[in-house]
Amino acid sequence: MHICKAFFFFINRNLLKRIFLTVTNDLSYDQRMHRICTSLAANDYMVTLVGRKLSSSLPLAEKEYKQKRLSCFFTKGKAFYAEYNFRLFFFLLFRRMDAICAIDLDSIIPCYYISKLKGVIRIYDAHELFTEQKEIITRPRIQRWWKKIEAKYVPAFKYGYTVSESIATEFFNRYGVKYETIQNIPLLKELDESINKEKIMLYQGAVNEARGFESLIPAMQQLPYRLVICGDGNFMQQVKELIIRYQVSDKVELKGMLPPAALWQISQQAFIGINLVENNGLNQYYSLANKFFDYIHAGLPQVTMDFPEYKKINDMYPVAELINETETEIIAAAVNKLANDAVLYNILKENCLKARQRLNWQEEEKKLVSFYQSVFTK
Repeated sequence: MHICKAFFFFINRNLLKRIFLTVTNDLSYDQRMHRICTSLAANDYMVTLVGRKLSSSLPLAEKEYKQKRLSCFFTKGKAFYAEYNFRLFFFLLFRRMDAICAIDLDSIIPCYYISKLKGVIRIYDAHELFTEQKEIITRPRIQRWWKKIEAKYVPAFKYGYTVSESIATEFFNRYGVKYETIQNIPLLKELDESINKEKIMLYQGAVNEARGFESLIPAMQQLPYRLVICGDGNFMQQVKELIIRYQVSDKVELKGMLPPAALWQISQQAFIGINLVENNGLNQYYSLANKFFDYIHAGLPQVTMDFPEYKKINDMYPVAELINETETEIIAAAVNKLANDAVLYNILKENCLKARQRLNWQEEEKKLVSFYQSVFTK
C-alpha cells in the first residue's frame, strides 16, 4: 500500500507543471510575489521563486512554494545587474521547468535565453513600466540601455501580464503584445476592531525617487500629526537630510522595512494613508501602487494622485482625496481636509470597507490562475 501511494505521488508530482519566477529583490518583503506564488502552488503548480540575498536579509519563512536567494558580491548599479543575471542564468540552467516568468526588465535576459535553450514557455510579469521610472528617465544613457533591452526582449515574450490597464495598453502600442491586467491587491482578511486609531499619517512602500518626499517632508511643518514611513529605497538618505533640514524629526518616524504582519498592524492604527507620485514619466502617471489597495484594505482614507488608474477606481469607490500635484501646500491642504472634515472622512472610510469586498486577491487570483491555465493549454 505504501509503495503504491509513493508511486502515485511520484507520478502526480512529475505531471505537475514547474514554474520558476525571478526577481532581483529580497523575497522577505515582496507581498505581491508571495500572493502570486501561493495562488499558483494552491492550484497544483510546482513553484520556485528566485531572488536576491543581502547581508541584512531575514531568514526565509516557510512557504507553500520553494524559495531561492542568490548571493552577489556587488549590491547596486551595473555591476550588480551583470553579476546577478550571470548567477541567475547558471542557476536556472540546471533546473527542470515547464515555464519561466521574468518579473520586470532586470531579470528578463537570462529568462529569455533559458527558455530558448530548454524550449519552455516564457512569461513576462511587468510590475511597472520599467523604462519610464524617474531614476531611469533622468539618466538618458541608462534609459537608452534599458529601452534597447525592452525593445529586444519584450516582443519575444508572447505571454504576459501587468498591474494596470494603462501599462498593458502601452505595451500593446509599443510592441503589439496583448498582456493581461492582474492588479496587485491584498488578500481579504478581517480588520482588528480593537486597535485604537492614532493621529498617524502612514507612508508604506519603496522610499524612492519621484514619491513626493521633497514636498511631503516640508509639509509636516504645517501638520500637527506624525508621519510614519515604513519602507526603504534609493531616496532614504535624502529623506533623512530633508527631515533635518526642515526640523521635523519629532514628527517623522522611519520604521524601515517591516514584515507584512507588522505593517498590517500599523496600517490599522493610522488615520490617513499617503500615496504620492510625481508626474515624471509614464511609469508614474500610469501607476497603480500596492499601497493604494493596502490602505483601502485597512479602511484607511488616503491622499493620492488624480492620475488615470487611481481616478478610475476612485470614481467607482470614493476612497481618497485626489490631488494634481505633489506640492507642499497642496499636500498639507488635502491632509487637513480629511482630518478636519469628519463627514467626508467617514464617507471615504465606509467606501474603503465596501471596496475591499470587491477589490481583493480572492477575486484577482482567479484571473491569474485562468491566465496560467490558458498558457499551458495553448
